[in-house]
Amino acid sequence: MKRVLVTGAAGFIGMHVARRLLDRGDFVVGLDNMNDYYEVSLKEARLAQLAGHAHFAFHRADLADAAALARVFEDGPFDAVINLAAQAGVRYSLTNPSAYADSNLTGFLNLLEACRHRGTGHLVYASSSSVYGANTRLPFSVSDSVDHPVSLYAATKKAGELMAHAYSHTYGLSTTGLRFFTVYGPWGRPDMAPFLFIRAILAGRPLQVFNHGDMMRDFTYIDDIAEGVIRVTDRPAAPDPDWDADAPDPGSSSAPWRVYNIGNNRPVRLGDFIRAFEERLGVTADKEFLPMQPGDVQATYADIDALARDTGFTPFTALEDGIARFVDWYLEHYRVSLPVNRH
Repeated sequence: MKRVLVTGAAGFIGMHVARRLLDRGDFVVGLDNMNDYYEVSLKEARLAQLAGHAHFAFHRADLADAAALARVFEDGPFDAVINLAAQAGVRYSLTNPSAYADSNLTGFLNLLEACRHRGTGHLVYASSSSVYGANTRLPFSVSDSVDHPVSLYAATKKAGELMAHAYSHTYGLSTTGLRFFTVYGPWGRPDMAPFLFIRAILAGRPLQVFNHGDMMRDFTYIDDIAEGVIRVTDRPAAPDPDWDADAPDPGSSSAPWRVYNIGNNRPVRLGDFIRAFEERLGVTADKEFLPMQPGDVQATYADIDALARDTGFTPFTALEDGIARFVDWYLEHYRVSLPVNRH
């Protein structure tokens, strides 16, 4: 049995990862501040999926509170720490920038310090495909430079990767960053496209379609994300013996540090994504076409060669299957019925 700390345990990805760890027999300590960035009732419902398990303990705490985090680490030492706690959302960073500094910078620094001092075996942390920013060469590779973020959220995620590298280099802490690509599925976040689309369709409101629909995303189903996180967690980062300081590879290091993309490796046009909802719900949605939003990018597409090479895992869930599972979960969880005017 491994002892694993999962931060953001009441979050979308955190709950799924924690549940998988419990299912395989690990002891999981969950941490979450239960903030109200979106409906707290959904976080409580996710947490209820974990509560009561004999091998699960929960702390309501904030990473930015170093003293509270130190108390959590009294449950250690941990074989692994999986940091899925962060202030998420690109557009929210335009109006609430300090929330990103508190959680994604100060909070992550506190976690790095706690891991260093308490002998953590491996720190795995959530980065984001947003770090690719102004890059336009597709697919996005971990060997690409990511020096041009187009949102504060992306900048904090890039900063987290750099902070982790400093600790890996200076203290020998094994760290791995995971660049997630547009995660969706049951128990997802209400501020993301699947929730926004299904709620608009069921309410008979037009869908807001940004950049006039000229968008592509590498939508990745939550079960694939959770499997990838656990595969990486079980393989602590080690120094790359082939790393060359004269021609440095941005995706590896002479320190025990790695970053990986986790994406479906099959980008989908926004119109096709909407069509999958329409077909599952039996409804043709009205659409309101709008310009690109600040901080957004036109396309994302993950090169997952490094992940497949090092862990033997590639995401495999087809979009139609993932959307069907999400829609079925949504209708059951929120106890809503399909529209009467189905085609």
